[in-house]
Amino acid sequence: MSIRDISASMLYNYAQCPHRVSLDLFEDRSKRDAISPFVELLWTKGQEYEQEVIDNLGIDFENLRVVSEDHRASLTLQAMSDGKPLIYGGRITVDNLVGEPDLLRKQDDGYVAGDIKSGAGLEGQRGDIEGRPKLHYAVQLGMYTDILNKSGFASSAPPFIWDIHRNEVSYDLNSSRGPRIANTMWEEYETVLLDVQAIIANELITTPAMSSTCKLCHWYSHCKTQLLEADDLTIIPGLGRARREKLESVVTTVEGLAELEISKYIEGDKSKIKGVGAKVLSRYHARAQLIKDPNAVPYFQEKVVFPSDDVELFFDVEADPMRDICYLHGFILRKKDDGVFYSFYADKPDDRMEEQAFANAWEFINDVKPTAIYYYAPYEKTTLKNLSIKYPTIASEDDVINLFESEIMMDLYNEVVRSKMIWPTHDLSIKTLARFCGFEWRDEEPSGAASIEWYHRWVESEDPSIKQRILEYNEDDCRAMCVFLDEIKKLSQ
Repeated sequence: MSIRDISASMLYNYAQCPHRVSLDLFEDRSKRDAISPFVELLWTKGQEYEQEVIDNLGIDFENLRVVSEDHRASLTLQAMSDGKPLIYGGRITVDNLVGEPDLLRKQDDGYVAGDIKSGAGLEGQRGDIEGRPKLHYAVQLGMYTDILNKSGFASSAPPFIWDIHRNEVSYDLNSSRGPRIANTMWEEYETVLLDVQAIIANELITTPAMSSTCKLCHWYSHCKTQLLEADDLTIIPGLGRARREKLESVVTTVEGLAELEISKYIEGDKSKIKGVGAKVLSRYHARAQLIKDPNAVPYFQEKVVFPSDDVELFFDVEADPMRDICYLHGFILRKKDDGVFYSFYADKPDDRMEEQAFANAWEFINDVKPTAIYYYAPYEKTTLKNLSIKYPTIASEDDVINLFESEIMMDLYNEVVRSKMIWPTHDLSIKTLARFCGFEWRDEEPSGAASIEWYHRWVESEDPSIKQRILEYNEDDCRAMCVFLDEIKKLSQ
């Protein structure tokens, strides 16, 4: 593929981070980070799932995955001309667009493209809540459809994703991805394609921006170094690429924002900066000031009332989205001491073991009530709600909702850190804040992503040292919350 060719994977990457496209095209590859074991696991599991789907199709198909790349496009064209009912691993091209859909399926009026994904076909979907199409999937499917249209092989049927739940999810490109999105998915595809063409032609110069997707990217260290050197606004927690674009007409650096007389940009409860509300602007300004203060100490902007109880429970779960399983519920139960760690672990990645771990964890929570229960961010609540939908005989969804909405529960992230505190850090993760408070994890590379990779190795080997590593990591997450809570309680006095 020449540099002037545009692949569907470029559009996929652009939808997640425009700057990654520029770096992949033009930057020195020696500056990339080593691929993490977790990302390698994602690739491996994706390939395994794709193979599993293909092995279980139960119908004849034209397999072009085994054909060399040099001949794949011509053979795909021939297979479509011959009307083959299903083509796997084809390569379709027109002009400088290159697509490699996993599947090309013959319909009455032509071919429709589909991809096999080892993730959910929609985002935000859980229980009876409908999800919405993913932009990075939509733009890939848009390119496949564009190529088929221009080459005269397109069906009027919508392209599709075959997802990890074995659901075929249609992507109607003539519809928007959600009620608050004005453009159709086709229009989003066309916009992304134009931007990628401009990047290739050096007509669009992209810049890095810190976001939640960065840490798994092979350019993470390179971009982070550049952002810190530039004192970029996106190193302020919560201030992403879109908000930076809105602020850049007024200020371009953290130091500049820290020194800004924001009273000139706020009138009552309104901001003069379009798209950035007065409250949000004030919060970013306070965060910028603290980041630039070498002697900074976090502080409360609003009073917080913590649950009152001599017994405290700290709760953290570990889940594997690739296997769609919650494999560990961990707790620290503390009674005016260092606390005791309790864990409920799914030794095998199956429904029976997941259900048993959930049952044991739910029984444990109810046995220790009433007590103050702390967790960090909505993940625990979402996970238990999903488990209650999957295993309603253990706990109903209403049971879980009632627990998390009770006065004994506190989400330390949403109810305290994000909404009522200012921290001098570049993110608000429990890893960063607990370290700021003096806590250190025993593992050299602690992360939820690493825990998932460890669990996969545990399933394959049942090596007790791997299980111990997972348990220690989870225990440290719980103990980090203990240390963090003690410190912020001191600050609140």
